[in-house]
Formats: sequence, structure tokens, C-alpha cells
Amino acid sequence: MKDPSRSSTSPSIISEDVIINGHSHEDDNPFAEYMWMENEEEFNRQANLLLKEFLLVAQIEEELWEEEFIERCFQEMLEEEEEHEWFIPARDLPQTMDQIQDQFNDLVISDSSSLEDLVVKSNLNPNAKEFVPGVKYLNI
Repeated sequence: MKDPSRSSTSPSIISEDVIINGHSHEDDNPFAEYMWMENEEEFNRQANLLLKEFLLVAQIEEELWEEEFIERCFQEMLEEEEEHEWFIPARDLPQTMDQIQDQFNDLVISDSSSLEDLVVKSNLNPNAKEFVPGVKYLNI
């Protein structure tokens, strides 16, 4: 039997056409594949610079996201304030002396017996010193 690899139908291989590992046999330097290692320190330096630039860009991007988040929070807060009606002096404050007097009368206790009940039920110490702001008291 004949070996199929030696058949006459297979193309003839000329030694000049053979390429191994991407290099032909014609290359003068058999270590051309490893020549990049000659500048390995420069390669590492450039890789470190690229890594530092990448980290800086990532940090800046994070700060921009944070600023955008804070801005969105402020915008939501302003929209919330606009939705709710807050204290409006022109609307909420009394305009006339009559309205002020009516509010004052609502605050005054008119019944003397209820005043006595209030004093009797009070949790305040009647013998306590009078409070003066800015003065420190020592507990002796």
C-alpha cells in the first residue's frame, strides 16, 4: 500500500515557502519573535502610564456621576417644595389688628380655676433658680 502523505497528487513543498510561527526560514534573526523583550522596561513604563491615565479618567468619571447625582437630588427637592404649599406670609399671617386680637384672645386663659389646676398639675419646680441665658450653674 501507498502512504497517502507521499502521493504524487499532493503539492510539492519548497523549503523557501515554509513559514513557522509567522516567520519564514529566510529571516536572518531566529529570535525576531522575541525582540519586543529588548524594550521591556519601556513597554512596562508605558503600560504604567496608561494605567495611571485610566485610573485618573475613572476617578473623574466617578466625580462627574456624583455631581450629577447631587444635582438631581437638589432638583427633586426643589420640585417637591414647589408641589407642596409651604408657609406663605401674605396668606398665612393675619393682616388686620382684629385678626391679631382674635388670635391673642384664643391664647389667654380666662377661667381662673383652670389656671389653678394648671399650676397644681405642673411638673415645674417652683423653688428653682431663675434661668438666665449665658450663665452657667454649678450643681452643689
